[in-house]
This record gives sequence, C-alpha cells and structure tokens, in this order.
Amino acid sequence: MTDQLLISIDNGVGRIRLNRPRAIHALTTEMCAAMIETLLAWRQDDSVVAVMLDHAEGRGFCAGGDIAMLARSAKGDCVEAERFFHTEYRLNHLLFVYEKPVIAFIDGIVMGGGVGISDPARYRIATERTTYAMPETGIGLFPDVGGGWFLPRMPGRTGAWLATTGARIKGADCLAIGIATHYMASDKLDAVKARIIADPDGLGEILDEMSDTPPPSDWEAQRADIDRLFASDRYEDILAALRADGSEWAQAQLATLATKSPQTIKVALRQMAEGAAFTDFADNMRNEYRIGCHVIRRPDFIEGVRAVIFDKDNAPIWNPATPEEVTDDLIDSLFAPLPPEKEWTPLPGLRG
Repeated sequence: MTDQLLISIDNGVGRIRLNRPRAIHALTTEMCAAMIETLLAWRQDDSVVAVMLDHAEGRGFCAGGDIAMLARSAKGDCVEAERFFHTEYRLNHLLFVYEKPVIAFIDGIVMGGGVGISDPARYRIATERTTYAMPETGIGLFPDVGGGWFLPRMPGRTGAWLATTGARIKGADCLAIGIATHYMASDKLDAVKARIIADPDGLGEILDEMSDTPPPSDWEAQRADIDRLFASDRYEDILAALRADGSEWAQAQLATLATKSPQTIKVALRQMAEGAAFTDFADNMRNEYRIGCHVIRRPDFIEGVRAVIFDKDNAPIWNPATPEEVTDDLIDSLFAPLPPEKEWTPLPGLRG
C-alpha cells in the first residue's frame, strides 16, 4: 500500500483517509491503485459493512489529481499520464458500481479527482467549509473523472455552467443541487464518524439525524439565469446569450470564460451532451479516457498548467485562441476511438 492513504477497519467500517496534506490530498496513481486494491478486498469481506472516505489533516478533502506529473508526462511520451487516467477511471467506476454503502465526507476543497471519488458515493456530506468545483477548462484539460455522467444529470443547465466556467460552489449549493446528500457543521464530523463506527448498520439514520439546515444557496438564486444563458450546447451561442443579457452576473461569466481554453470548453459541452445519453457509466469513462489521451497531446494542456500551476502568471496563450478557430474537425479528433488495445476497460468482472 502507500503512506499517502490511511487504511483501517473499525467495527465493520472500512476507512480510507487521504493523506497528502501538503498537496491538499491530490491523487496519485499509487493512491488510486491502493484504493482499488482495498475496495476489491473489502467487497469480499463480509465483516466490512460500509466504507468511509475522508481526509487526514489539512484544509480540504481532495484538490484533484497530480497535475504536475500529468504535465511532465505530456511533454514526453504520455505513458505515465495515460496510466494515471486509466487507473483513476477504474477507481471512479469501481466506486460507482460498489455494492456496499460508501460515505464521502467532502469537507473543505473538493475539486477534479476529489469530485471523481466522492460523486459516486451513496452518501455525500458537505459542510460550511466545502468548496466544490471542476476547474479543468482553466488548464486546458476537461471535466473528467465521471464529469460527463454527473454534470449533465444536475438540474437544468447547472452542469454545463460548472463545466465551462469552473465555478466554485459552497456546501449549501451542493445540497441544493444534489451533489451532497447531507449538510452539517464541520465541528460535528468527528462525532458523526464515531457514531457510524459504533453503529454502521444505522448510518443512514445517523446522517439524517445529525444533519443541519444549510444557509441559503447562491446557486438557487442564480438558477434561472444559468438555465437560460447556458441553454445551448454551442459555445458561441452561450457567449452571445451572455453578451445580449448584459447583467452584472452575465458580465462576470463572460470575464471568467475569457480566461478558459476555448478548445476545452467546446470539448466539455460535447462531453456533457454525449454523457447525458449514456446509460452505462463504463461507456462514459471509456469516452473520457479517449478525450484524455488526445487532449494531453494538444498544446493547451501544457500551456494551461504552465500559466496556472508552474509560473502562476495566469496568462495562458491558448491555441486555438478563439472559439471560432476551434473547428468541428478538431473536436471530432479529440473524441476519436483509440486503437483497440489502448481503449479503457473497467476492472475485470465489473459492469455498469
């Protein structure tokens, strides 16, 4: 296993605690592989009643994946990056089809890869410290880890708005949208976890009993604008709608979108449309793996990571530079099937 995870079984509750606090528990290939190994073992272990997923100390649940490694690999032969995606997506799929209840405590920052391991959980607990986002379009990537499945199934056009803008939402928003199943004050979490460990069969009732009423949701207040202005699957139409609206909120969305990779916004919109039509989560993950293998070979990913992660000048030079220059042929190429031996597959014996 790895010291990047703290793994134990307490009174029938299998516990996986992410343990990379200096990296806000960002996922590595090694962590994903160890989680798969653990979850597969617990599937066969009748003494394990439920799985609890949270983080050790630090200010967030999980800030995403190991972006620096992905960028280094993308500059070379892409092998390590592809191995990470393949392993991470198998973990996402395993959690999606997992028979035993999984409880994810999304306290603090939960982005990218953190979303990928918590969205499939049966119970998802947000707090006043939760900050949830899929910010990949800002680094020339795309909202992967199951985003193509979960985002279009959110109310109205919420998923398209989150996918394109990378908007950060709070715990109250997560509950209102359905991203979280429960909301409670962060100072209750230790007591809740202790009660679940004492009575794992009653975990649903414990979570219901310990839940709090969240503050008003900013998302709910903005929902009509999101549904109206992000209604199209065509990026140029969204931009036109925002410009025509002219409200302060619309202007803020335009300013945000102007910082994102036009290529990956168009990828995300097509990904949402295709993901909404899938009936099998494995098909979605196969689609995302194809996109991932193609996108990391495009200039925007390395440039986005340079500007946002390494140099921190936040001034990426996107290529293509404008939405109009991102052709349908280019987008088609990023969704193209891989050679049969390179395609993503779920873990043996897992369907759905």
